[in-house]
Amino acid sequence: MTYTQQMLDAYPGEINLDRKHLAAVIDALTACAQTCTACADACLSERAEDLPMLTRCIRDDLDCAAICATTAAVLSRHTGYAAALTRAQVQAAIQATKTCGDSCGEHADRHEHCRICARVCRETHDALNALLPALRPASGEEPPSQAAPQQRG
Repeated sequence: MTYTQQMLDAYPGEINLDRKHLAAVIDALTACAQTCTACADACLSERAEDLPMLTRCIRDDLDCAAICATTAAVLSRHTGYAAALTRAQVQAAIQATKTCGDSCGEHADRHEHCRICARVCRETHDALNALLPALRPASGEEPPSQAAPQQRG
């Protein structure tokens, strides 16, 4: 049992999600953030002539690491899993893991660290997609809208 699972089990309030599933997603996000950070560092340690082709991969690694770490923190706070902002954060992590997984996948045949990173990104992407249906809006809650800017008079 992970510390994440232990903390969720010890939480005294109600959590409207399956705690074991939630723990697995938080753990996946944490592992993804660490792996993406390490992959970016490994990319920077490759031969100088390889760095230009790894630039996008490094940026995607760092973006994914930051978004996954933030999403793990948001999901660790039980402020409302049906909240529009929580859903939006999970959707951002879904996009980040897809982007980074694809980016690292382009280099997976040449760089072992990219192969590992692509795999963890895809696994985390799948875990987040499985969680998303449980993050349904509360009754009466509207999804965030793209409101038109107000005109100044």
